[in-house]
This record gives sequence, C-alpha cells and structure tokens, in this order.
Amino acid sequence: MTTRAQDHRPDEDPADAGPYGTDTLLVVDDNRSLAEMLALQLEVAEGDRPAFRVEIASTVAEARAHLARIQPVLILCDMRLPDGDGIELLPEMKALGGEAPVVIMTAHGDMETTIRAMKNGAFDYLQKPFDQDEVELVVLRAIDLRRHFRRAAVLAVDTAAPHLVNDIVAESRQMKSIVKQIGKIAASKATVLIQGESGTGKELIARVIHTYSSDEPKPFVGINCSAIVDTLLESELFGHEKGSFTGAANTKFGKFELAEDGTIFLDEIAEMSLPLQAKLLRVLQEREFERVGGVRRLPLRARIVAATNRDLEREAAAGRFREDLFQRLKVVTVELPPLRERAGDIPKLTQRLLQRIGARVGKQTTRVSAELLEHLQALPWPGNVRELENALTRAVVLAPGELLLPEHFPPPEALEAPEARRAEGRKRVQTLAEVEKEAILRALDAAQGHKGRACELLGISRPTLERKLERHGLSTPRRPHAPPSIRVAEG
Repeated sequence: MTTRAQDHRPDEDPADAGPYGTDTLLVVDDNRSLAEMLALQLEVAEGDRPAFRVEIASTVAEARAHLARIQPVLILCDMRLPDGDGIELLPEMKALGGEAPVVIMTAHGDMETTIRAMKNGAFDYLQKPFDQDEVELVVLRAIDLRRHFRRAAVLAVDTAAPHLVNDIVAESRQMKSIVKQIGKIAASKATVLIQGESGTGKELIARVIHTYSSDEPKPFVGINCSAIVDTLLESELFGHEKGSFTGAANTKFGKFELAEDGTIFLDEIAEMSLPLQAKLLRVLQEREFERVGGVRRLPLRARIVAATNRDLEREAAAGRFREDLFQRLKVVTVELPPLRERAGDIPKLTQRLLQRIGARVGKQTTRVSAELLEHLQALPWPGNVRELENALTRAVVLAPGELLLPEHFPPPEALEAPEARRAEGRKRVQTLAEVEKEAILRALDAAQGHKGRACELLGISRPTLERKLERHGLSTPRRPHAPPSIRVAEG
C-alpha cells in the first residue's frame, strides 16, 4: 500500500492534511511510473481544478485497504491488475467509494471494452497512452458530476434563498444586540446554540449566520430532531451503508455528509434521545463520524448550529440532557427574546409579514389602522412571530378590503398563554349570565354597533337580541365613526 501524501490519521484535522488539501484522489495501477506521473500532475492545481491529495494502489487488495480508510472524490483505475479485473471490480469500488466517480484506464480501446466499462458503472475511460489535457478534461468532468450529485441531494433538503440581516426586524434594543452578535459569530466556525420560545425565529437566525459565514454559497442542511423517531434519526444524521439494516437497499448520505463545509442546523435538539446525544457528543469531540453499518470514518467539516425552545441548562440539571453535550453546544449562545418583550418590533414585523402573506394568498392588504398597531403591540403573543403571522393571515383573508382593523383579530384574553388561562379558570368561573353579556358586547363591538350584523354573529334573531340587551341593562350602542388609519410603507 503506497501513498503520495502522509497517511491521514483518525485524530488528524482534515484542514491540516498537508499541502494537498482535503480532497483525495485514488489511482489504482500496477504501472508505477504511470501512477507517479498522474500523481505529480494532479497534486498541482491547474486552472479551475484544485490540487488533490493523491494516493496510489498497485493491486485490488491495496485499493480495498485504501477505500476502507479514505473517501476519495475520484478513482482512476487500470482495467487489468495483478489480482483482478478493474471493470469487474467497478461495482465494488463504487460501493466502497461512496459517490466517487470511477474512471477506467485501458490500453484496449475496442468497442466491447468500452461497453463493458460503461455498463458496470464507469463514469468514463482513458485510453493509454493519454496526454495531460485528456486527464484534465476527464477529471474536471468527474468532479463536476460529483458536485452536482451532492448539490441535488442538498436541494432535496434545502431550497430556500439566502437569508440576509435585512430579513431580521431589529427595531428593539434586544434584536439590535443580536444582529451585532451574528456579525461576530459569522467570523468563526464555532458551534452555536440558539435558545428561545417557539415561534421566535430561531431558524431564521441560523440561516442568517450561515449566509454571512462565507462569501461563497454553501449547503445549509436542517433537520428537526423532534419530527423523526430515534431509529431513523441516526440514519438521517450520519447516513447508512447498503444492507446495514432491513430496508437499506442502497447507501445513503446523511445530513452531516451532505452539509460538506456548510452548516448543519439541529432544530429542537432537546428532543434527541440520550443514546443519540452520546453519539453526537463523540462527533463534536472527534470531528468525525461513521455511517450506520460502516467502518470508514468521515470528516465533519460543517458548522453545527443547534436550537431549542427549552432551557438546556435546566434540562441537563434534571438529567434529561447530557451535561457534557450541553457544554459542547454552548460555545456561543444566542438568546432570542419573546415577541412580548420586543413589542417595538411589531409595526415593522407587521409590514414585512403582510408583504409575505399577500404574495402567498394573492390578496394585498397594506393599510393598517393606528388603533390596530397599538392593539397588536398590547397582545401577549404566546406563539410569538409565528402566531402573529397566523393571525395576520386570517385577518387578511377575512378583511373585506385592504384595511385591517382590530375587529379582525382575537381579543387579548384569547391569546393568553394556556397556563395563564388555566390559572385564571381556577380562580373564578363566570356565570352563564356573565358569559352571555360578554358575548353580546363582543359581537356588538365587532359589528361596530350594527345590531343586524351582531345578530348574525351571535346566531339569534333581532327580537331576542333586544330582550337580552334589556335584561343585561345594556343601552343601545351608537355606531362609531371609522377610525383614522395609516398606510404601512411598502418595500
């Protein structure tokens, strides 16, 4: 077994793998002179092609040993080797090499050889003797194929456009501070923990950190740890080898592998089981992982960003989350405030959300009354920005025109947190008469004093409404004048 560069050790940082970078190319040929010539050529960058770390094997046995230890981006293999036929071994090499394209090198350029090679899964073939330009062309095409293959797999996970700081509404002091923090985080590859209530925008913050972490587009691969059962989550994260378990018909690349040198976003990480937490801890410590059922150790090159709506410190103290994993994740911690603590952001948030909702439902509603903005800022929003967006969506759909009014939104008590509602219920239960009176007042308020509309909302007749008004001592309300409104600036 021979290699052009120093063998990579499990405890070696891929970023320090010598002058050849981290992408490895495997040459399998018993002609030592030819193999050395290819290595010398490919270890030096040429035009758009990067330099490779080139490893050489002279036999099938040596090639297997290399493939058990490394994951090359490309395999150049001679058709005839001392202990086997390169074409017949193509399926095995492709299985061992993951998605690495295999190029067959042969001195036999007959049509039958070409057909056999392509039928067995070769990406291309080089007919000996070949010149430097032929090699460059085939290598560039093979690497481009691998890049498209990986990008296609990532697109199945993430199809979102880049998220910029402008996507974050930061009128409040708390959010302005977080924007500054994002700038510092983006300058490093440190692991990040984002904590905040559900609906506060944790994924948006993760995406913005990712966007500003590199000048070049890189994969952002997210996974919701609470949405997948543990038996499948491990395979989703690390991938699996063909035949590693029942139903594993093919090798699958996990999220850690697809992320390459981009970002892995682990949402709801507090929902991960303790056994899987132990495996994640090992990955963070060693910066390497193995596919399920595999033995080859693959480097972790991506940044880890985790998010949770729980207090992980409290979870760790209660034994529901590993303390050592918590320490690994909280290298940098971003605490997102709930919407009720940043009410100053609501007017601008409303503007942004209405633009998005309008495009989604096909109905533009850009006029918002001043009274409504005050109303929205006074609401508790236990579901945070997500709940605000849902409420605005409902209001846009129900509004008769382009103007939104408070009547299109639920009253403040309807948005109280469940715990608060339960606590209030334990204190005092309203009588039926009180409930009826309150319902009539709400209906009249929503109908702006119009009794006919109030009857429709309550599902009762006009005489019944008049009797109930008299019974509860309610005077006939007067229809108010239309409130003043402001136009929320577009764009």
